[in-house]
Amino acid sequence: MCGCRASIPSTEQYSVNQPVPASTKKSPLSAAGMPKCIPIAKQLASIKALGQGSDLEKAFATVALVYNNNADPEGKLSRAETKSLLQTQFWHFIQGQENKPKYLEIISDLDEEPENKIDFEDFMMTLVMLTLMSDLLQEIKNVKTTK
Repeated sequence: MCGCRASIPSTEQYSVNQPVPASTKKSPLSAAGMPKCIPIAKQLASIKALGQGSDLEKAFATVALVYNNNADPEGKLSRAETKSLLQTQFWHFIQGQENKPKYLEIISDLDEEPENKIDFEDFMMTLVMLTLMSDLLQEIKNVKTTK
């Protein structure tokens, strides 16, 4: 998946332990003859400054590329597009949050005036808020880092 509009699967929710169905792996847009987007890995590889970059730098570059691949020519996303992008590209972090008040507040904010646009900075703030409240973050914190 390259993170562009053509590669965003449906917004169906799946269990972390359940594999994503094959039907979400191919975009109907690409099957309909729409131009294929360049995979994120290739886009990252084309950024010479990241050749020796750290994992953290590459992670943030990936977020920026996914955002930019979906943004309009002015570099912004509508609130509806933002919600869709988060639900499709960040769903492992969102999973389990659907009934929590803070998550509902963030999502309802995106539902208000869905045509209004947000910039990259607001997108990143939303991403950070969702990450901090995620159950997956605790799982990540528990990963062993030494043998």
